[in-house]
Amino acid sequence: MKPFFYYTRRERRGILVLTGLIVAVVLGTQFYLWQRHNRKPGQEELRQQALAEQEYADFIASIREKEKAYERRTSTHDRIPIPGELAAFNPNTADSLTFRRLGLPGWMARNILRYREKGGKFRRAEDFKKIYGLTEEQYKTLLPYISIPPEDTVRRVARIYNPPVPRDTLLRPYKYPAGTVIDLNKADTTELKKIPGIGSGIARLIAGYRQRLGGFYRIEQLEEIHLDYRQLTDWFTIDARDIQRINLNQAGVGRLKNHPYINFYQAKAIVEYRRKKGKLKNLKVFALYEEFSEEDLERIGHYVCFE
Repeated sequence: MKPFFYYTRRERRGILVLTGLIVAVVLGTQFYLWQRHNRKPGQEELRQQALAEQEYADFIASIREKEKAYERRTSTHDRIPIPGELAAFNPNTADSLTFRRLGLPGWMARNILRYREKGGKFRRAEDFKKIYGLTEEQYKTLLPYISIPPEDTVRRVARIYNPPVPRDTLLRPYKYPAGTVIDLNKADTTELKKIPGIGSGIARLIAGYRQRLGGFYRIEQLEEIHLDYRQLTDWFTIDARDIQRINLNQAGVGRLKNHPYINFYQAKAIVEYRRKKGKLKNLKVFALYEEFSEEDLERIGHYVCFE
């Protein structure tokens, strides 16, 4: 590099101006940084900073509130806390307070009471396992304390009434002779009363339950209305083709739950599946649902179609 004074006057002037600009920029930058570091923030800056801090605090509070709500939900539905007041109980007579002390949530206790009000009964400890929402672990915790007395385990079966032989002077209703066979799905109450041992009350009971079902597919179903089917086997034949079936791709929750073999939770599961995944083609898709047992699917299969 040649000495400074060897440059021309114009070159020396340009070098001095460039050097001065560089020094000015460096000094200006240092001064700005020093002033920014040492000056106190203004009122507007303090307000903006306070707003930002408040927004952050509100955000953190909302996150914590959602976490608490989720914990409350999971503690109620996914895991029922079992307090230290476990004691023997009869699920057929226990009140809602007893169920709550056992750790069951209020909604589940109400469901049990409604089930009993409609005539439902727990005849075995295993029946308690079918309560909607009760997990396997919770059932195992409560199992040692389930106490069902012997009288609750007996299913009362109404026997067919065999009236005494009336005197010849009394008018006796006509009864079919032995060997007569009628179709259980087609006979009206008048014809049913012609079967020995069946009066007006039992005839109405059979016809009413047949209407609710949509028809019988086997005579053993009479046991569900507390009739001893063994006394009637020789009198009836059944044509399952006469059964009125429910279209699972059209029926709503109300129509489904009115069937004796479909409860509310099963009806809701069917409608929800149809809404999310489209038309049903069979019942196999519900084999893994906790709302359905193998027995449920087998019985329901006789009364549904997928048109």
